[in-house]
Amino acid sequence: MTYDQPQPRSRTVDFFSHQALPAPRVTADRARRIAAEHFGLDVRAESLGSQQDANFLLTHDDGSPAAVLKIANPAFTVTEIDAQDAAADLIADAQPGLRLATVLRDTEGSRMTAAVDTDSGPVTARLLRHLPGGTLSGPRHLPPRTVAAMGRIAGQVSTTLSGFRHPGLDRVLQWDPRHAGRVVGRLLEHVTEADRRAAVRSATADARAALLEVADRLPRQAVHLDLTDDNLVRSPDGPLPLPDGIIDFGDLTDTWAVCELAIPLSSMLHHDGMEPHHLLPAVRAFHEVRPLSADEATALWPLVVLRAATLVVSGRQQAAVDGDNAYVDAALDREWRIFEQATAVPAAVMTRLISDALGPQGPGRNTAPAPARPLVEGLDPARIAVLDLSAEADAMDHGIWLEESAGDRLARALLAEGARAVATRHGHAELTAAPALSATSPATVATGIDVWLGEPAALHAPHDGRVVAAAPGHLAVTCAPYVLHLSLPGTVEPAPAAGAPVRAGDRLAALPAGARFHVSLRRQDVTAVPPLVRPEYAAGWLALTADPAPLLGLPATAAVTQPDLLARRAAAFAPVQEHYYDNPPRMERGWRHHMVSAEGRSYLDMVNNVTPLGHAHPRVEQAVSRQLRRLNTNSRFHYAAVVEFTERLAALLPDPLDTVFLVNSGSEAVDLGIRLAIGATGQHDVVALREAYHGWTYASDAVSTSLQDNPNALATRPAWVHTVDSPNSYRGRHRGEHAARYAPEAVRVIDDLAASGRPAGAFIGESYYGNAGGVALPDGYLRQVYAAVRRHGGLAVADEIQVGYGRLGHWFWGFEQQRAVPDIVCVAKAMGNGHPLGAVITSRAVADRYRDQGYFFSSTGGSPVSSIAGLTVLDALRDEDLQGNAARTGAHLKSALQALAGHHPLIGAVHGSGLYLGLELVRDRTTLEPATEETAELCDRMLDLGVIVQPTGDHLNILKIKPPLCIDPAAADFFTHALDRALTELGPRPPRP
Repeated sequence: MTYDQPQPRSRTVDFFSHQALPAPRVTADRARRIAAEHFGLDVRAESLGSQQDANFLLTHDDGSPAAVLKIANPAFTVTEIDAQDAAADLIADAQPGLRLATVLRDTEGSRMTAAVDTDSGPVTARLLRHLPGGTLSGPRHLPPRTVAAMGRIAGQVSTTLSGFRHPGLDRVLQWDPRHAGRVVGRLLEHVTEADRRAAVRSATADARAALLEVADRLPRQAVHLDLTDDNLVRSPDGPLPLPDGIIDFGDLTDTWAVCELAIPLSSMLHHDGMEPHHLLPAVRAFHEVRPLSADEATALWPLVVLRAATLVVSGRQQAAVDGDNAYVDAALDREWRIFEQATAVPAAVMTRLISDALGPQGPGRNTAPAPARPLVEGLDPARIAVLDLSAEADAMDHGIWLEESAGDRLARALLAEGARAVATRHGHAELTAAPALSATSPATVATGIDVWLGEPAALHAPHDGRVVAAAPGHLAVTCAPYVLHLSLPGTVEPAPAAGAPVRAGDRLAALPAGARFHVSLRRQDVTAVPPLVRPEYAAGWLALTADPAPLLGLPATAAVTQPDLLARRAAAFAPVQEHYYDNPPRMERGWRHHMVSAEGRSYLDMVNNVTPLGHAHPRVEQAVSRQLRRLNTNSRFHYAAVVEFTERLAALLPDPLDTVFLVNSGSEAVDLGIRLAIGATGQHDVVALREAYHGWTYASDAVSTSLQDNPNALATRPAWVHTVDSPNSYRGRHRGEHAARYAPEAVRVIDDLAASGRPAGAFIGESYYGNAGGVALPDGYLRQVYAAVRRHGGLAVADEIQVGYGRLGHWFWGFEQQRAVPDIVCVAKAMGNGHPLGAVITSRAVADRYRDQGYFFSSTGGSPVSSIAGLTVLDALRDEDLQGNAARTGAHLKSALQALAGHHPLIGAVHGSGLYLGLELVRDRTTLEPATEETAELCDRMLDLGVIVQPTGDHLNILKIKPPLCIDPAAADFFTHALDRALTELGPRPPRP
């Protein structure tokens, strides 16, 4: 063995000579006196805690930090301490972007150190630079940017220290993974629980065995060895926990270079919601700075496991020898969580994921060798039906995937249609394994195949081999380089005995017609592989298996290739058409208020107001399909659907709004609405609300002033557009009861325009402030503004594109909440449940004036298919009482969100009505400082938890909550529970420096 052996005694610390390294006994008062006597500082001292040293924050009388007093463990020599200080100075010089807690220097340039007597004996005390911002300690969830930053810093430190040499590096530390086996062996007795002790022993043995293969080839160098969340300091300049500072070089030593990455990886695993796969951004970031070799990639996860085991046994021992060390006691639970997470996934699985993170590794799918004899004798492969259970399979339509035993029922239907057998596909995600609501991605990816038999059959050995295991319901037989595992109906007794040799063609089991069995092939060194695994870990698991389809005479299932669709999208699809999320899931299916990824995960959809009936509504699908089979043309032809639809639509509006134009989108509807108003009045100026979005056509964009949609919106308006203040009663100029001032101010602008000889031909505004986060307009606002614009010959245009069609619950149209009637109504989004359809509804008098401007026509706006889609949506809204559901479920959801505000200071307000809600997040409820970065992080974390939600508003600090109107209370509760969890994981905002 080339590592983990006793080392020659050196002049520096040897943990195994001391057995325990209790922290020096120094009180805060003693630390204050040390600062005064040795460094001339009149300061206060506050203990910062440490496992083996004593650290104190020294502050002036006004509370401002002066320095950090570090009192080293008595076992550490002056030579070692000098190495630590030299390494810190080296990194500070080489990496100007990093802040380092270097030793302060006196007026002569010497480091401020002193020999000090304590109850623990003589020690070295130093004054270190204080780094403001605080460490990453604590349970707070770490977003991917933080994880990557930790890996990047580790890479920078590793690169800088690669050539550092110093006699103080020659140490034997308990934290050096090279000695982990000895440390665990010495300290394991301190783990008193038998089950935990056995788990640590087993994991340590497995990790050491894995390291043996590469240990001699791992490069060594000086490493910090403790770049953990406790020793990385977050930047004080931003709200997110992004590290840019390093403290505590006490574990500096010479060891394997890859340990510099393994240590921070392990420290992340105790944070809320963190799993092994969440650490891959750190691996990639480290590799970009300091490339990892293949051997180092192989060693990395075993080193994480060894670090975790060392933490557990060392923490227990330190608590025993240093009983009143609160820092040590507080760490015990998190150290066990680190161990649990480090061992939650086999090291072989994580090693594959790590290798993939570093670059393409070639095919990740193995295939069974051609069998000498077929597994099922006499079964014609042409009579085997392949059952596709993926998100893209037609068989998954209409929510079939949510039905109990859906896969079994589909397979038996294929047998009834004449198939001799039915087989699933290896390596594909099976949607039938996914629940509708899940805060954790479900195990959906198949590591084997299921087979249903249509008639009695016998299973035979495909190759010569031996029986590895035999028990009722399970049989394992070697099969060339793999082991064939058969999970059989419980009533079948396998004939062979464990250990018995088998010849190709030997009968293994006889099964009756209708029997279902599971087939998998695993590498011979793998003991257990679940039949279904989670997508995040699938590449690692599949590398341990092989596709057994050839054993049935079927071709191997093609690997689920995932070409870089984002890169292809950017190349062919104008990038200005942005996508949600930096690393978005690939969505391939929707059902009701759920969206489903290609990996077979169902997400709760809280943003799609385009589909009020829910995704893939059967009535819409059937009606549109039927009409496509009959006729689709344009509205210049005469057919019933367009008449029936426009009659129905006009009947939903008050007099005199009785005439309908049909278009394809909301942008076109607003554009047409503005043209109608200008054409009818002859007045070309338009007044619009600020902080609103109306569309992308020339006219609709001209009146859009949302800064997130166009940062230059206010500066680039054409001269005919005039804006009035956003009547936002929460964060606008006038708040609360003072919001009544907005209407008179807008009226004054309209009157001044008229007085200047440019009376407005139209006032346009969302009748319920949708784009600003579902904020209701002040009472009476629209009545006053509508009256003013009409007084000067103009018309009132209501943008109902987001909030119309019953979304507000108590009102079908937003203007009803204002008890005002516009002259022109623009609507879209909800009208076609995803089919492109919009409308403008006005009076006959206004509509007839369009003749003065020419002829109007929309190729598909009033087509038979569009009209049928619109009619079907109206029918379903009525028949399924979706407006009523918006009122009931929306009230339930809003009440739950308001309750959350009592627990989470980040929630400033809950806006909206029905199922158009906005959750506004602020850093301070008095100043209303927008929590923009926190909102973005929250949306990403909610995606992890199975919820799609996105920000809106000029500051992107409002969660827009506008799900399909079919959402039920159970899904609403799932959303609020996930939101509560995510907000809790973000933790309180750290104090400002």
